[in-house]
Amino acid sequence: MQRSDEALDRALATPERVPSHSTRLGGKEVGPQVQSWKIERAYATDLPEAMRAFSGSSSAQLELLLGGKDGIPAPRLYSAWADRFTGDLVRPGQSVVHTAGAAGRTVPAFRGTVRSRTAASGSDTVTVEALDGAERLRGPASLPRPYHGFYHGRPVATATWCVDELLRQGGIHSCPPPRAPLVDEADTADEKPFTVLYASLHGGFNSTYGQPEDVPAPAEYDWIREGAPFDIALMPKAAGLKASWMPRSRFVLPGKVFQLECWVNTALARGNTIELSAVFDQSGTRTGTIKASFDIATGVVTMASGTEKVAGLQTTQTFPKLATLRGAWHLSLMVDTTSTGTVVSPTVHPRLTAPDGSYHGGEKYTFVGEAAWQPISELNRVELTTDMAVECLQVTDRIWQDTVSYPQEEWEQRGQWTKGAVLDTPELPLYDIPKVSGSQWDAITEIARASMSTAEFNEQGVFRWRGPSRFAKVPAVPDLTVTTRRDIASLTVTEEIDACRNHCEQPYQDWNGIKAVAGEPVDDTVVREIKPKSAVVVKYAMAEEENDIGPLVVSDDVDVKEGHRVRFGSAKTGGTAVKGRVSVSCWREGPTYFVRFSNRGTTSVWTVTKDGKPSVRIVPIKRSADPKQRSYARWNPTSQKYYGTQQYTAPSADWVQTSAAAYSLADAMLTAGRFPVPLLGEVEVLHDPRIQLGDVVRVVDTAGAELDTLAWVVGMRTTHAAGSAPQQTLTLRGTAYNGAPADAGLVPDGPVDPAYGKQRTYQRLTAQYATLGALTAKAMTYRTLLETTGDTA
Repeated sequence: MQRSDEALDRALATPERVPSHSTRLGGKEVGPQVQSWKIERAYATDLPEAMRAFSGSSSAQLELLLGGKDGIPAPRLYSAWADRFTGDLVRPGQSVVHTAGAAGRTVPAFRGTVRSRTAASGSDTVTVEALDGAERLRGPASLPRPYHGFYHGRPVATATWCVDELLRQGGIHSCPPPRAPLVDEADTADEKPFTVLYASLHGGFNSTYGQPEDVPAPAEYDWIREGAPFDIALMPKAAGLKASWMPRSRFVLPGKVFQLECWVNTALARGNTIELSAVFDQSGTRTGTIKASFDIATGVVTMASGTEKVAGLQTTQTFPKLATLRGAWHLSLMVDTTSTGTVVSPTVHPRLTAPDGSYHGGEKYTFVGEAAWQPISELNRVELTTDMAVECLQVTDRIWQDTVSYPQEEWEQRGQWTKGAVLDTPELPLYDIPKVSGSQWDAITEIARASMSTAEFNEQGVFRWRGPSRFAKVPAVPDLTVTTRRDIASLTVTEEIDACRNHCEQPYQDWNGIKAVAGEPVDDTVVREIKPKSAVVVKYAMAEEENDIGPLVVSDDVDVKEGHRVRFGSAKTGGTAVKGRVSVSCWREGPTYFVRFSNRGTTSVWTVTKDGKPSVRIVPIKRSADPKQRSYARWNPTSQKYYGTQQYTAPSADWVQTSAAAYSLADAMLTAGRFPVPLLGEVEVLHDPRIQLGDVVRVVDTAGAELDTLAWVVGMRTTHAAGSAPQQTLTLRGTAYNGAPADAGLVPDGPVDPAYGKQRTYQRLTAQYATLGALTAKAMTYRTLLETTGDTA
């Protein structure tokens, strides 16, 4: 139920209601011009109609009949050929906000955009149809498909993570978005901020930008919603949980200012520290590290710079509130690596925002000792080690021109995003991300049906994703009670055998034994020159069955890397290997793999091996075999006893990849359909604008069926014409069935006529009555002749 206030509650409780509504188009109030309006909401699913609450998506539609103004008819003001000054008010894509209520008090009823407008010439009416937030998800669906899930034999994401990612592509966020999401090929100077890694951790290690590299075992962590800083967080089961990612851009050192950041809940901790680390690939086999460790027991932030094998230098700063105040903290480390030489002494600067909103900028510090120097190198990976719940890991290159002047409002991303989605506990672990097609809304609908989940936008425009457990638990208390004595004008109760599904099968993919193997390598055929202060983008073809791969690793003459790599030479004929001058980025669009080489130096370099050949080698990764298709079945003998075996097999989907998930879904299907739950259709009630999809309504019928039951709202339609009362029609699904059949005093007839097979055959008839006279002497009826097995008395 939507929240209301005492005034609206009183208005809805009075015998005579005075309807109220407000309609804004393009932010302008047009309520007085609305001749009538209609809103429809319902779950669209491929389950039997009486089971439809259990999965599917809902896309609400609003229809307005709009009249003219100041004596000017509506078609002249708002048709497709009207003057833009007035016509843009109802153009396709224009914003629509509608509220409804009584006695001047309203609650949100619809928020979306105009889908179509129809002007009837000769009339004073323009019909406007609008769609809710689903209209914002009409872009092409695309999901990152890393190979690391089946490479490690560990889930890399969940279906919930995929939904969150599809929402983000449509501009609907559940946590702070990437700071710089776009690939700007025109930014040849590489001056704009660029997010090289963004991992929401909303039910998966898969990342919007970058790729997971080292993935922990499922037994080592949980995905939690309670206590997450925004929506879902990674929660370790023991201290020291580790994970790592490869970036989408291997930016170079010396370079610009970059930032590592995340959100944590220090009240949910298995230990005291969380550490963020950037690892750089230096010449040969050497690697450099720049990291920050936040200790919530002491409030000390330890920042270090050095190598992985040799201890470098470190510095500390103390933030007392970090030790005393538990809750959602925003933590980061800014690193300035600007230098004109071949080495840089990093400048580090911690930045924190406390749960109470207080800002702690810290002090900048520059390492001066040689042990902390970072020579020319490229970013290799980002590592996270955590004892506590963590969410929204992000690394941004070129974040600001320096660390001190970085504004607090920019750090906190003020005004840059609004939370517009609420997710449920992650379900359906995925070893490989399935391919998606169509629009983002199409893909979300597909996932909802495959995972027995529901997807919808509520009246305030907020997306809600609920898993299969939403309808599995019978509620104890209703949100609202409607009765035939006052609220219900008509009621139809339907119970159908098609709603009974007592043998449920859920297909799933078995990924056991499947490994990652290298695909056919793609060797460049051209030695490419990358001029100073410029960038080159090259396209390479990839097969559909090949997974996403990260940016090329930069090789040198000391450590000649094999496989997925590139060498930059100082001369077109080979020259000496060049490190730490060219940033290598990558992204994939369908079958095309893009590589961007950006030369930050003052002289040209070439993609060339030491002996003068093209050095770019693309090595795609694919699975060693296709997963085996299996099924998990659940059934109910009691139901089968009364209703016979009613089978339902869920469509085979790539989203179910474990037997545990298949068991859970089959059990949810069986719980929903083992007995035919009644469907209460066309329930006409007094308009109550507080009702939402998924609410629990108590229906009391004292006039007809003597019904008193709880039911879920799975569809509703509200209509209103000026000068009349709004009419609301609900579609309800019972939360429970009326017990198992008793058939008291009944002896049901069998499915086959018991007389069948007992009729007298022609051979037996002739054996009993040798002549026609002998037969006719008995004077039997035709029925007695057929049914009597022995001679008549």
